[in-house]
Amino acid sequence: MRISVSSLFFPAFLAQALVACAAGEVEAPVSVRIANAAPAVNVTARGETAPVGTANADAADDPAIWHNAADPAQSLIVGTDKKAGLYVYGLDGRTRDFLDAGRVNNVDLKDGVTIDGTPGILVVASDRSDVTRAQVALFRLDPATAKLTALGKVDGGAGEAYGMCLGRDAAGLSAFLVLKDGTINQVLVDASGATPAGRIVRTMKLGTQAEGCAVDDRTHILYVAEEDVGLWRFDARVDGATTPAKIAAADGRNLVADAEGVAIAPVGDRDGYVLVSSQGDNAYVVYRLSDDAYVGRFRVIDGPVGGAEETDGIEVALGDFGPAYPGGLFIAQDGHNGAAAQNFKLVAWDDIARALGLTR
Repeated sequence: MRISVSSLFFPAFLAQALVACAAGEVEAPVSVRIANAAPAVNVTARGETAPVGTANADAADDPAIWHNAADPAQSLIVGTDKKAGLYVYGLDGRTRDFLDAGRVNNVDLKDGVTIDGTPGILVVASDRSDVTRAQVALFRLDPATAKLTALGKVDGGAGEAYGMCLGRDAAGLSAFLVLKDGTINQVLVDASGATPAGRIVRTMKLGTQAEGCAVDDRTHILYVAEEDVGLWRFDARVDGATTPAKIAAADGRNLVADAEGVAIAPVGDRDGYVLVSSQGDNAYVVYRLSDDAYVGRFRVIDGPVGGAEETDGIEVALGDFGPAYPGGLFIAQDGHNGAAAQNFKLVAWDDIARALGLTR
């Protein structure tokens, strides 16, 4: 999470800042990064969640979405307060539950997972309570009560837990745990028994700090953001190659470091978009899945509710989410929620697609 510098400054200071940045002494002010970045279209959020409980801190981090197929407007959001635990929100933004789960950083979920013998919604979070030993924390989400129940933890390897995303292949359900140093451990998870089990089946590596990730289960591709370098893809299958391919560089124009949250908007059998939080200039970048091509950029600005800045985690889910979000839902952590603690902003996918001219 980077700290913003006020956009109100004198031209002389701007010149000095640019020179110092070029010399590697300081980071350019956010206003300079925005000016140097590629143009972005503007959208506004239609809703927001209640703030997390940890005030005056970089606390809210990453969201996950559960789609209620029977009653889309009653879908749920799980979000992390990385200082305290996990929140469950309704689409109206109200808090439905809070679980004191400790220092959980990123979160993901899957429906239809066998949990202690019965199908359910498995929520998985990266647990960084011990910065020397990563863990994968597992929870069950009850859709009727919106309550979370802790199931236990499994080992995630040596290092500090950071990013988290889930993927399925023929081998089963994998939790991809991104460590702060760029190591990615693929943990095969089994929650079917009374106590969850997991084992590291594969390890991948990026050179520097990484966090955001997402898996496309249709193509078995894992997307990971290396914060100061760019967006990469890996083969997500247990028996796949571990060599990454770079999709986009954090070049200061299309993607401005830090590259943070990653989310996938699937369209059809194989196409769609991968979205990345361009935290350095308060924007979000869209790439096409079929050919990794750059599509465009957008920002969430002030509207019916506040905008989103310095975003860490993002998530997107397409489909019907009720009258406010009939074509899908995009959620962004907001690092500057006015005078309140950080929260999450809710944006209609239709508004993003319309602004960028995307296939919906």
